[in-house]
Amino acid sequence: MKKLLMAAAGGTVLGLVATTQFAGPLIAQTVNADSNVYEQLDLFGDIFERIRQGYVEDVDDKKLIEAAINGMLTSLDPHSSYLSEDDAKDMQVQTRGEFGGLGLEVTQEEGWVKVVSPIDGTPAAGAGMMAGDFITAVDGESVLGLTLDQALELLRGPVGSEVVITVVRGETPEPFDVSIIRDTIKLTAVRARTEGKAVVLRVTTFNAQTFPNLEEGLKQQIEDAGGIKNVDGIVLDLRNNPGGLLNQAVFVSDAFLEGGEIVSTRGRAAADGDRYNATAGDLAGGLPMVVLINGGSASASEIVAGALQDHRRAIVVGTKSFGKGSVQTVVPLQGNGAMRLTTARYYTPSGRSIQNLGISPDIIVEQPMPIPADAAEEESTTPKSMRSEADLRGTLSNDSLTEDEIKQIEEDRARAEEAANLRDEDYQLAYAIDILKGLHALGPQVEVEVDVTVTDAKAATDN
Repeated sequence: MKKLLMAAAGGTVLGLVATTQFAGPLIAQTVNADSNVYEQLDLFGDIFERIRQGYVEDVDDKKLIEAAINGMLTSLDPHSSYLSEDDAKDMQVQTRGEFGGLGLEVTQEEGWVKVVSPIDGTPAAGAGMMAGDFITAVDGESVLGLTLDQALELLRGPVGSEVVITVVRGETPEPFDVSIIRDTIKLTAVRARTEGKAVVLRVTTFNAQTFPNLEEGLKQQIEDAGGIKNVDGIVLDLRNNPGGLLNQAVFVSDAFLEGGEIVSTRGRAAADGDRYNATAGDLAGGLPMVVLINGGSASASEIVAGALQDHRRAIVVGTKSFGKGSVQTVVPLQGNGAMRLTTARYYTPSGRSIQNLGISPDIIVEQPMPIPADAAEEESTTPKSMRSEADLRGTLSNDSLTEDEIKQIEEDRARAEEAANLRDEDYQLAYAIDILKGLHALGPQVEVEVDVTVTDAKAATDN
């Protein structure tokens, strides 16, 4: 005990000595740093006044200051920015699930506007815009050199008006124009349907409606199927989902997990962190799950996919996700504007950050490009199947099965044919449903304990 007390006392003494010895230089460094900051602010004020007095045209002081603020924020990373009063109102409307525009989630890369994903059921999706497209001009005006907010202003406009976007896509050598009619965007956060015996939950965004929509949609599909015993599994389709609210990603993940960490966020300081854990209860009753992702799956989508993957709750299928692993906090400012500031990174339960890396699927499945109409017509003229024994005249009947058993076989065959037809329409989804069929056919498996290493970390705030 005496040794411990002495060690503590020694530490205290050393601390005091160190403080005494280094207080002078530390104070001097702080004063110098503050002095440099004030000099830079004086420089800013000097430039501001010279612009006001000497620029070739009159300038709007408010716009000039807002541009300077936005330049300061956008220099940090692509997701930090200044929101004017109108932009802040637009963002609040979007998180509620209804807004005007084209239906594109975009970011900025090397000066160009890059499409993160088109939103299902919107004019942009209907016009054929794809994740990864680069927008180089809007109505003939180049977006190079514009801030992201300035580019968005060009894309916005009255409902019913036309905008022509110049697009560069993948390996296509030449840019091409896409004409889109602006419309009011009404987002249905989750669309639920049944394909064969698989319930498909298509999650288009993470707004305030997401978890309620998902819970209600899943419940309805299970009821329509006649109970959970008649369902093979769940497909959670997060493709082209640009993300949204962090708390909704936590709710959706929690819906299918019985416990454990969902996500942690870490800021610059150790105290600026948090960890979100699942509570008991699985809406899917332990049914097998497949999560579909692609290059348009970002942010909140990646939180859900990463949590379900790390806990071995779902098989992740598709292509690598977008790789946005940062958290933005919206801070209200004077004049009803706001600042969107990146305040933390988030980490999956195993402690991995997906920033710039994305979520890697367990099974990589590319989505084939659409077949041209003329090729599709040519393919449809080819015979799909050959004659079988049942087509021969005078063939023997099968007397080993009852009529009900034969009817069941025919129904199963019809479902299999529907699944085969789905491959032409949506190959990735058909692949996911095939996986669920295989898992269901195997029956309940022996549960294997999986050690998910969780890094001891804390986190920050909602984005």
